[in-house]
Amino acid sequence: MRKFLALILLLFILSGVPAISAQTKSRNSKNNSTNTAAATAARFGNTDGITAVQMRAFLEFIASDELEGRDTPSRGLDIAAMYIAQHLKNWGIKPAGDGGTYFQKFPLKRSKIVAQNTNLSLNNQAFTYGEDFLTTYTNANVPASNIVYVGHGWVIKSKNINAFQGIDVKDKIVIATGGLPKGLNFNDLQGKMGEDWSSPAIYGNANGARAVITFASFGGLANIKANRWTQTEKGDLEFKAPQFQVKIPTITATPRLINALFQGEKTNGATVYNKAITQDYVEPFELNPNKKISLNVAVKTEATHSQNVIGILEGSDPVLKNEYVAIGAHYDHVGMNPFAAGEDKIWNGADDDGSGTVAVMAMAEAFSKGAVRPKRSILFIWVAGEEKGLWGSEYFTDNPTVPLGSIITQLNIDMIGRAQQDGDENPQNKALPKPGEVFVIGSKLMSSELGELSEATNKSFLNMTFNYKYDDPNDPEQFFYRSDHYNFARKGIPIIFYMDGSHADYHQVTDSIEKIDFVNMERIARTIFATGWELANRPTRPKVDKPFQLGAN
Repeated sequence: MRKFLALILLLFILSGVPAISAQTKSRNSKNNSTNTAAATAARFGNTDGITAVQMRAFLEFIASDELEGRDTPSRGLDIAAMYIAQHLKNWGIKPAGDGGTYFQKFPLKRSKIVAQNTNLSLNNQAFTYGEDFLTTYTNANVPASNIVYVGHGWVIKSKNINAFQGIDVKDKIVIATGGLPKGLNFNDLQGKMGEDWSSPAIYGNANGARAVITFASFGGLANIKANRWTQTEKGDLEFKAPQFQVKIPTITATPRLINALFQGEKTNGATVYNKAITQDYVEPFELNPNKKISLNVAVKTEATHSQNVIGILEGSDPVLKNEYVAIGAHYDHVGMNPFAAGEDKIWNGADDDGSGTVAVMAMAEAFSKGAVRPKRSILFIWVAGEEKGLWGSEYFTDNPTVPLGSIITQLNIDMIGRAQQDGDENPQNKALPKPGEVFVIGSKLMSSELGELSEATNKSFLNMTFNYKYDDPNDPEQFFYRSDHYNFARKGIPIIFYMDGSHADYHQVTDSIEKIDFVNMERIARTIFATGWELANRPTRPKVDKPFQLGAN
């Protein structure tokens, strides 16, 4: 039924039915009551063409169950790409992808474990992939090796935590319970990965371990039971930012394998497992030296692809039209999990980043239908694979469809649909911006002029509150490095990143459309539009007076 509904919806959008009118009025029109529509249009362009009603209509499709969470790659993501592209065509926006299309394809690799050639042996006892254990996608042939148990297995220097104190893991198999030490969360992982803190797999990889075994959670056991284990990776791409790669297999073990591992030891498997659940860990120890594990992991890789969606509204000035203001968002999310608790198995990604996706669509329609076109061209780009590691923006900035040096600024929108609401007592939502507020990152990082233009435009238009709480590459949340503007910045293009930050529904099935504050989102989208309009019409491009240096943080 879901596939049928998706087909009907896609046929509807491909039929050429006009998009919802950009002139639909919204409840927020009173915010602009001090200016006449004509005066506003003369100064900031067709901002009235961006409405809460319009963005809701777009998001009802983009965040629908029929698109199955828009994973990269996936059928749902492909449908979303066609939906966006058809609207661009209806609005007269030129294609700027490959071969005269709106799509820029980029290569991916999908890896699968070859189950019949993947096995684990504890002395003479054999264990089966998909029944007793899962493994990461690392081809490996591990000879019979000794085993060491390391408790939670984390090293966190700022907390004076080192589960490997006095333990040599070289040429051994490491067993760690998985999960952070008691009382800690991921915000406690400060500094550089692999130096200031290490997970069991990172530490084991760096110190010569041959493999790491962790305990399966409830969800992990469900995955094992279903033998569902595939992964997609970038194809033929090399990310320029520092990354720590784990090159040894990490095994997820069932209770059967755990019990066998600890049989005859000073602490049995049930005790180790139960204490791990309560984060009351058994002290690390080396297992009987006569007990050895051998392991073989076989991985099969096949080529596939995904796509960015790109369109251009050509500028009106015969010279300046050769420069671009890029406005973008990622249109992917994290897909589905059939083993999630409850009936809902789909991560709809209404805020992340359905909100950014439809805001850019609304801007594209408003720019195309304005009485006057901006002098510079506007490059609209929806990238895929952000959730997997900024794949689409990396590919575009390494393989641009317009000269990269002609892009004067990139405005990135990633999660602008949420704000604090009266009566919401969830502590995870206390960090959300207030109504009339948005977090702004990077506007002053590379160009003083860009920062000044951003603030001046906002103050003379809707005068939102720009919150710079996260506006520092060294901020512990590291938001600067976590969305697609980063790949433009590393190429020397000044950027502004607009977002609402983390909340209780981030990467959860509860990130759904009914929680979106469309009125606040309208104000943010109009402010970004006005900023893009100003950039597209100013005589000169923003001067980069503070070049961003990779690794300076």
